[in-house]
Amino acid sequence: MDPLRRILFVDDETKILQGLKRMLWPMRKRWRMYFVNSGKQALEILDQHPVDVVVSDMRMPGMDGAQLLSEVQRRHPQVVRIVLSGHSDQDLTLKAVSPAHQYLSKPCEAKLLVSTIDRACDLNDLLSRDNLKQAISRMDSLPSLPTLYADIMAEVQSPDTSIQQVGKIIARDVGMTAKVLQLVNSSFFGLARHIIDPVHAVNLLGLDTIKALVLTVEVFSKFKSDALPLAFVEGLWHHSLFCGELARRIARQEGIAKPTVDDCYMAGLLHDVGKLVLGTNLPEDYRRVIDLMGQQPLCAIEAEMQIFGTTHAEVGAYLLGLWGLPESIVEAVLYHHFPHHFAANEFVPLSAVVAADTLSNGGNLHPNPDDPASENLLTYFSRIGAADKAASWEQLHDQVKEEVS
Repeated sequence: MDPLRRILFVDDETKILQGLKRMLWPMRKRWRMYFVNSGKQALEILDQHPVDVVVSDMRMPGMDGAQLLSEVQRRHPQVVRIVLSGHSDQDLTLKAVSPAHQYLSKPCEAKLLVSTIDRACDLNDLLSRDNLKQAISRMDSLPSLPTLYADIMAEVQSPDTSIQQVGKIIARDVGMTAKVLQLVNSSFFGLARHIIDPVHAVNLLGLDTIKALVLTVEVFSKFKSDALPLAFVEGLWHHSLFCGELARRIARQEGIAKPTVDDCYMAGLLHDVGKLVLGTNLPEDYRRVIDLMGQQPLCAIEAEMQIFGTTHAEVGAYLLGLWGLPESIVEAVLYHHFPHHFAANEFVPLSAVVAADTLSNGGNLHPNPDDPASENLLTYFSRIGAADKAASWEQLHDQVKEEVS
């Protein structure tokens, strides 16, 4: 097996390709690189050679970047798809929203380009099953609760549309929030900044762009009632919102800086997004997971391992990583069931999410010699200097629960 990562660059301008070759020359010992000047040539390379990542320009004659990436998505769904473009044509950008995982703007510094590609390649280590990688890589949206989907459609079509109200609706839904954060944390609309607040994200995108995304691109989708029991999805939604709020309050109580507090909230909201991914792509198998949990004393990750050979934590981290969400969010999603495997020795979003998830699932943060998971929690919280925080965090949990009730 080729140990080198295989990267395909596509741009119709010869000078751009030459510049990329010079800029990326130091990567030749780690990457096997292909440089072609048309979508047609790119597809020929993909048909002949395994490729990990495609990096394409947008405006090209014959087959533009969006058309190329759509074809790659259809024919080679496991390939990570990145746009590298200097064009700001909104119509063309809107076409790229569905097939592209990430969007980088020209000129792009070598460090950013290399780190983006490396991070995308590293995600392959999370999942061993190719069918899961292909299914997740094909995803261009996460399904929303039917009621919230109806709310957002009604709001953007109203003659009195309010950008604030649109933001509030999106902030209440896991799937919509993840998609909007993908767009603002990449350069799809020239933003490319660390934005975690979905209301702020919507304001940055603007009402016209949001309307186009919802009505023309159909960037949001409604959860199909025949996929999973609606009660399960609604329970997941309530749990996610609860964990997000509790994680935020824990972080505030610990005196964490506001940007990290915001990360804690968003990590809590998105920590179980992998369940949505699995339930959407493999609904029959995920119903088996739900049945197993009902028949045996198994938690979700134990049942998922039996059915899929992986868990919602890895699957959720894989998707959010593909979409370019901040590293602290991806780490929290990946390690929220196994924090003792995470190397950091300080309070991070993962810390707040682990505490919030444990408490909201009816667990406690006190050591229990009969429960190995409890010992792992104690090991982790002791390492970050938070072993004595259980009582105060439990009080926060009770406060949030009372307010929600």
